[in-house]
Formats: sequence, structure tokens, C-alpha cells
Amino acid sequence: MEIHGGLAITVETESGRTHARVGAAELRELVTGIGGPGDRFLVLQRIPDDLDVFAQVWHEEGGDYRLEHRAADDGLLGTNLDDPGRVARLLTGWARQEAGWDAGAGWDAGAGWEPVDLGPEEDVPELPDEVRAEVERRVRERLRCGYDGRGELTEIAEDHLVGGEHGERPVSTAQARRLVDRLWRERLAEQEAWGEETTDPDRLTRVFGSLDAAGVTARENFTCCRGCGLAEIGAEREGARGFVFFHQQSTEAAAEGHGLTLHYGGFDGSEETTAAVGREVVAAFAGSGLSTEWDGDPGRAITVRALNWRRRLQG
Repeated sequence: MEIHGGLAITVETESGRTHARVGAAELRELVTGIGGPGDRFLVLQRIPDDLDVFAQVWHEEGGDYRLEHRAADDGLLGTNLDDPGRVARLLTGWARQEAGWDAGAGWDAGAGWEPVDLGPEEDVPELPDEVRAEVERRVRERLRCGYDGRGELTEIAEDHLVGGEHGERPVSTAQARRLVDRLWRERLAEQEAWGEETTDPDRLTRVFGSLDAAGVTARENFTCCRGCGLAEIGAEREGARGFVFFHQQSTEAAAEGHGLTLHYGGFDGSEETTAAVGREVVAAFAGSGLSTEWDGDPGRAITVRALNWRRRLQG
């Protein structure tokens, strides 16, 4: 599957860098580039993350490429190959979900897939009802926002009740992961009903993309609050004359059906530039299907009127 010319996947490197929606040529470059210290493997996941469906490749200079993939119900399969071009072709077929990409229909006969023994499944105890209900509530809030991946949500679930009335660490990593996976599936099922319809968060992302391309640094769900956002937005400048962002607290308010507060300004700190950036932000929303409220005062935030917040999961 491809989205806007890129494959509907993320590719994470050993260094922790993540590439989203890469094209087939870029994926080939990533595969052929691994092998040195600190850059020996790639992990590929679908967008949105389809739980235990993934592919990965490991290579150390002078050795074969170890290619593995897993479908949720089929276990982990692996093979050793000596041709990075072939590895890249297989991974591209996996990313596009081409029929028979793994040689099941002769697409690449002779890949030599074999089952990988993952050992016994971990025994994960059920959470107490009170703990489960509270953690579920918090995870669902973050799922509605739509910006967190499964790894981030697992950390949120594990840390949410730390040091409270339920004990020092009432939720283990394994319990958090299991809870998040269940709620992730639930949210993906909800998304199916949206079809291909353009949602308000889709429109918002397009507006922010146009502002960013026009020289106004535009960031969604940026930092936890206004103060942190204003302190950190300068690091995102990259030659822009001004900025606009909304933070995580504003995202949560929008997901609850309220308006979305936008903070903006000029990087030179002047009221004139800030007001000009504010006018540019408001103008960018014209014709987008979203409406804004702002009185022209550079000291006041811009509000995007109440949104139907249906943001598709990305992680």
C-alpha cells in the first residue's frame, strides 16, 4: 500500500531514527546502508500500526542479511539472504501487501522462510478492576487525540498510577502493553467506519503543512503546554520568520469537542511580525472547511472553532 507516493510504513533504525512513508528507492537505500556499528538493523511497521505485524532485517558487515516478518496469527518467519537488493524487493512487496510477496504464490520462490521459535508466551496477570478502569480511561483519551503510537501509549498506561493509592507501580509493562493492544484494536475498528472521508484533523494537517511550506514553522501537538511550546519552538525555526503550534493540552480539549487554541508569533519578537503571522495563519484556514476566531490582537491566541476530532492513528 502506498500513500501520496510513499509506502504506508514506518522504518526505525538501530539509532532510534524513524522514517515515515518512505518510497521504494529510499527503502532500498536504507537496506543497503546497514551493517556498520550502531546501524545494523531496520524494523518496519504498517501505518497505522497493525499490532504484531512487522518486518525486520539485521546485517553486520561481511555477513548475510537476516530477514524476518510476522503476521499476527502466523508466528515469526525468518530467512538468511546475501543480496541486499533482493531483501529490499521483498520488504517493498511486504510494504505494498502484494499477493505472494513472501513466495507463498511463487512471487520470490526459494526465499527459504523458516519458523522462528519465540519461546513460551509470557503469563500476564489481569489488572484489578479499579486499576484497569482508570488506566483504560486515560489510554482512551490519548487514543482519541491520535498522536501517540503503541510504545508511547504503553508508557502512559504503565506510568499513569505510579506512586498513587494503588501502590508504587500497579501496572507492569506487560500488563500495559496488553491493555493498549486491546484498546488499539478497538480504535482501529472505529476508524473503519470513517472510510476515506476527509476529517477535521486531516484538514488541520493540510493547513499546517501549507504554513510550514510558506515559512511559518507549524507544529501539531507540540510539547505539553504553552510555556514549554514557546520555550522550545525556536529550535524548530529552520529559517522561518514565525511560528504557530498547539500543545497536548489543547489537543485533548479539541478531542473532547472544544475549540483548538493556536499559539503563534514572530521569531524576531516584535508585535508587528506576530500580528502579521497571526493574519497569515487565519488566512491559511480560509477555504479549508475549518473556521477561526481572532480579533487581530497579537496578544491573543487564535481559536479554531469546535472540531469533529477524528484523527486516524499513525503509529
